[in-house]
Amino acid sequence: MFSLSERSKRNRDGVDKRLIDISDRAIQITKIDFGHPSTGGVRTDEQQNELYKAGKSKADGYNNRSKHQDGLALDFYAYVNGRATWKPEYLAEIACAFYHAANELGIKIKWGGLFKGFSDMPHIQLED
Repeated sequence: MFSLSERSKRNRDGVDKRLIDISDRAIQITKIDFGHPSTGGVRTDEQQNELYKAGKSKADGYNNRSKHQDGLALDFYAYVNGRATWKPEYLAEIACAFYHAANELGIKIKWGGLFKGFSDMPHIQLED
């Protein structure tokens, strides 16, 4: 069984409690350890715009807001062999744990790996 580091927990500050509950349950049932990066929770308009400029998001933070800006999304990375990794096979496995946890809690989520036109594998968000 894995547990989130204090840093990963802090990186969720301001995120909707439902996503925190899902994350807390997912870490208990996942087969692949994971964490939440510093920009994985709530983002300012400026932080979001920087990610947009870097090609890591389709939301510019101003005209097109990200769910992160409203605390309705949470990013994650896999933690394998003592290192963070974003390998698709690990992220997909972790996403399964998030879906499993969300289902147990009766909360609907979307995984960025299933987005049309832009795959965002280390991303989950509350379903509209």
